[in-house]
Amino acid sequence: MNYPLISEYIEAIKTAEDNFKELTNLCPVLGDDGQPVMSSGNFAVVFKMKDEETGKLYALKCFTKEQQGREEAYHQIAEELKDVDSPYLVSIRFLEKELFVDTEQTDETEFPVLLMDWVEGKTLDKYLRENLDDKYALEMLAYRFSQLAQWLIPQPFAHGDLKPDNILVRENGTLVLVDYDGMYVPAMKGQKARELGSPDFRHPQRTEDDFDEHIDDFAISTILLSLKLITLEPNLLNNYGAPDKLLLSERDYHDVSRCEILKDFYPSRDVELNKLISLFTLALTENSLSFVSSCLFILQWPFQNETEVFSADVSDEDLANAWVDEFGVKYSVDGKRLLRANQQLIEYEIRSGTVIICDSAFKDCKDLVSIVIPDSVTKICDYAFMNCARLTSIAIPDSVISISEGAFSECRRLITINLPNGITSISPFTFSGCIRLTHVDIPNSVIYIGAYAFEYCDSLTYIAIPDGVVSIEERAFEYCNGLTSIVIPDSVVAIGTGAFFCCDGLTSIEISQNIVSLEEEVFFGCSRLVKIAIPDGVKSIGDYTFYECRALSSVTIPKSVKSFGFRTFEECWHLDSIVIPKGYGIIFEKMLPEHKDILVEQ
Repeated sequence: MNYPLISEYIEAIKTAEDNFKELTNLCPVLGDDGQPVMSSGNFAVVFKMKDEETGKLYALKCFTKEQQGREEAYHQIAEELKDVDSPYLVSIRFLEKELFVDTEQTDETEFPVLLMDWVEGKTLDKYLRENLDDKYALEMLAYRFSQLAQWLIPQPFAHGDLKPDNILVRENGTLVLVDYDGMYVPAMKGQKARELGSPDFRHPQRTEDDFDEHIDDFAISTILLSLKLITLEPNLLNNYGAPDKLLLSERDYHDVSRCEILKDFYPSRDVELNKLISLFTLALTENSLSFVSSCLFILQWPFQNETEVFSADVSDEDLANAWVDEFGVKYSVDGKRLLRANQQLIEYEIRSGTVIICDSAFKDCKDLVSIVIPDSVTKICDYAFMNCARLTSIAIPDSVISISEGAFSECRRLITINLPNGITSISPFTFSGCIRLTHVDIPNSVIYIGAYAFEYCDSLTYIAIPDGVVSIEERAFEYCNGLTSIVIPDSVVAIGTGAFFCCDGLTSIEISQNIVSLEEEVFFGCSRLVKIAIPDGVKSIGDYTFYECRALSSVTIPKSVKSFGFRTFEECWHLDSIVIPKGYGIIFEKMLPEHKDILVEQ
């Protein structure tokens, strides 16, 4: 079927009341030039219309090209969405043979239209570019998109063409999705996709056969990752972006190992960024996030508070102008920052009203045995309590939302510690060298365990990693010789290099089913590890992964594994069988030639 030209639609809309079949109460909104306000795309032109009786504004979509199955699809979409109450969607109504158009393109004179609520807003791309100098606006945009993602992922339907042009930012900052031409709803199960969406926001291997409720998963992961990166470094949008394109592109998806942005930013000290990169990698690998909890996409509310206003760094000028209490502890003049403690302290109660404990504030207070932290404190900064050698326990109030790098490192007599429910990460080196630490309750809010976080915690015999943790970074538990067993929940999608390096007390470990790569040295020197199940889905096993796992007797390799690193099973003295999938003998002999005599096909 042929459709009218845009110019012919314009003429019909100018006298809409005479040309509509049912929508006779609508009239076009005119611009300063006296012409109907409109915008056009690949398949349609959209007019801004007004109901003369109610004053309500609508968007009227008139089609300019044929799209197979469009009428049936829009009827199904309208039926699915009619009972969905969400600020992220607009109501739609498809009307066949609604608009009379005098056209020379076809013998037809009556054409279908799609009626939608009008949304006053800017495209996500335009909003970003207008607010690159407003950090808070950028953070709020990323946060709001994370909320949209959390809502959309578990829905039984999908938008189908998620990209910046189809995401509008209302005047109040909230988001709404528009253009439902490629939408999937349950009634379409088994059908082929009518369109595949923009190459820069779709999975590189997506075809028309990929048409279900998960077709937005990859787009969500790449858009949210880009928004997070832009909040950290706004100039990235100018350097890598383009109209209706954020930071990552189709070229990056085909060879993500060469993506300069990811090389520059991963690993990061920003917990949320590491999480989003892990989720993006998983979406790229699996082409779906059906097995991942949607709550992992939510970002923290970017409130403007004292932790942003007051610096964690302590300058000479700060110390020179400090207010000093009767115990010799130095505070900023306004009392919000605890700058530096007296190293002779034995017991101390931090003043109420203190907001942050600054970098190295109590570092080397080797006689400190008791500390009381008030519930006004929100942040414990880098190395704040490092080498407090006599501190055995500490109570941290739930007001604390951030504990920074190395905050309790080298607290060699620390036995127990409670972590507040608001923190989302255990930062790098947080408990490094706490050799007497026996117990830590990790709250369910934690999504990231940083590099070297528990290294040399020899007395730690048990630790429960909660569902929700996405990433365990490099050498997080190295030399934790007291650990005997550990369960890594399925929420974890990345385990870093040497994460359990030389945990020689470890006898068993259960690995997340969503791990796709066992990085180098991850179980190096786990000399008492007797058995391990490598999950289906693991694609690569790195250098020295099981080196010196001397008690390991057998390993089962799933057929998903495509590569092995250097000396993967060397010095595994008791290893007498490596079970491989039947029919894969030649493949694994090439990958593991030094172990070919113990390969067993099953």
